Amino acid sequence: MSETSVPPGLESHVPPRIAHATVADAMHHGILSCDADTTLTEVARIMSTHHVHCVAVEGTAERLDIGSDVWGIISDFDLVAARMRPDPPDTAADLAQKQVVTVETTGALRDAAELMLTKGTSHAVVVNPETRYPVGILSTLDIARVLAWGGM
Repeated sequence: MSETSVPPGLESHVPPRIAHATVADAMHHGILSCDADTTLTEVARIMSTHHVHCVAVEGTAERLDIGSDVWGIISDFDLVAARMRPDPPDTAADLAQKQVVTVETTGALRDAAELMLTKGTSHAVVVNPETRYPVGILSTLDIARVLAWGGM
C-alpha cells in the first residue's frame, strides 16, 4: 500500500472533499466527560483508556449555549503542559479551557476549521443544531483525515 492509497476497509468511508464536507462528515460521535472535581490523574486515565485526545468537563459553574452542563474541555496537550509545571492544578475544573468552541453537525467543515484556527484550539464540541446538545468532538486530526482522503 502506498501512502496515497486508501487503507483497506476505509474504501466505503472515504470523506468528501473539504469544500463539500460538513462537520458530521468528520467528527467523532459521542463525548467523554468528567466531573469538575475529577483529579488530573483520572483525566489522564480516561484519555489513555479510551485513546482520546480530549475530555469534556461537566458541572454547573458556567453554562454555555449548549443543551448540557459541558463548560470546559481538557486536551492531552493541556494535561501534559499542566503536569510539567512546578505546581500543577489538582482538578479538571482548575485546568479546563473555559472558552469552549462549539460547532454544529450541519456546519461546513471548512468554516469549523477556520473557527478552530482563529480560536487557537485543536478540539471543538459538536452540537445538534436543534437541541444544542453535545453529540461529539471535532479535532484537527479529524479535519486532517478529510484532507488526506477526501482531498482539498
